[in-house]
Amino acid sequence: MTTQTATPLQEGTARPPLRILLTILHLAALGVLGAGIFGMLTGLFGAGLGLLFAFGIGIFLLIGLVYALFGLGWFEVARVGSLYRVPVAPLRRRTSDRPGFSGWARSLGRQVIDGRMWRALANFALACIAGVIVLRLFWTLVWSGIISFAPLAGDGEVDGPFGSLVDAAWAPVIGALGVVLSAAGIVGLALLHRTLSLAIVAQSREAELTERVRTTTAQREGAVRAADLERTRIERDLHDGVQPRLVSVGMTLGLAHQKIDDDPAAAKDLIAEAHTSTKAAITELRQLARGIHASVLDDRGLDAALSALASRSHIPVSLDVRMDGRCSREAEAAVYFAIAESLTNAAKHSRASEARVTVRLREGGTLWARVEDNGMGGAQVQPGGGLDGIANRILAAGGTFRLDSPAGGPTSLEVNVPCAS
Repeated sequence: MTTQTATPLQEGTARPPLRILLTILHLAALGVLGAGIFGMLTGLFGAGLGLLFAFGIGIFLLIGLVYALFGLGWFEVARVGSLYRVPVAPLRRRTSDRPGFSGWARSLGRQVIDGRMWRALANFALACIAGVIVLRLFWTLVWSGIISFAPLAGDGEVDGPFGSLVDAAWAPVIGALGVVLSAAGIVGLALLHRTLSLAIVAQSREAELTERVRTTTAQREGAVRAADLERTRIERDLHDGVQPRLVSVGMTLGLAHQKIDDDPAAAKDLIAEAHTSTKAAITELRQLARGIHASVLDDRGLDAALSALASRSHIPVSLDVRMDGRCSREAEAAVYFAIAESLTNAAKHSRASEARVTVRLREGGTLWARVEDNGMGGAQVQPGGGLDGIANRILAAGGTFRLDSPAGGPTSLEVNVPCAS
């Protein structure tokens, strides 16, 4: 799945008269609605402060105000981006890695001090002020056009600005001048709005490239860290599992070789023991290879791979996968191994008796998954641990990772990965 974004070249090829007309319409609409919107926000703020000490009711109003401001900022960023067809990143909620209420409160605090949201709100306020002026200039233009034909009515004088009277003979000149100045003012405000909006809301090309470099650097570091953790895990599994078993097989066969002439029965038992250990080693190697790469994931997709994973789980797993199509191999692999590691942790460490896995392919091309168990909770991301490996693998795929595991349970893990990662 690929996405396309507008470029500055596309914006420059749009017809200027049409773009100016659309800007004027935007400003006129904001001039009508802006006062009401800011009136409601101000009222919500005042009511929140007034009721802050009345059983704490005001705190809910102030929290609602933060979400309302975010929604208004998101709308303004989307409006500017679509109006001028520039690559503006959508305004996103500020999140925190901390779980539970403290994480939510931290996210809310980050949202309050989000500079990009306040810049968008400032641009919205300026656009509303410009919209009010545009409406006044429009009525001035209409009035100027009307008085231009005053001599046809036969009146000696006509009403002028500020309650004055204008001689009918001068009315066409004043009307024509008013039409020109009003139209110039409207167009000028539209051009000024474009300049201010692109400077305040739209990211510059340099800022966009800087953000891309930062994101790419974080993904590269996550990929390197995930690969290092995976290598360490493979080495540990080989050293603690397969290697001792193969050494034992070798020693057993050596003993059998020594006894094969003197005590054939004992040698036969030793060979049978070595055979059993060899089959166990082969099973461990298969499990290790499956942990490195799930072939069923490439052949039949994420749904089938998760079904096979759930069938091998040591605890019952309720699986709910709804995907209309396929994602990229990297995205599906990241989500698959995140779920696999979560189920392993649930079986080994959390003392869970059941787990639930939910996977959705959301609009916008995002692969979302949630794993929840009924264990004792208390899971934390430890450097070099399995959850650290999940976090770095998801980060390398360009996604996000959220762990919520209070003491006493339950434990839930959510991941979001772009399909085109």
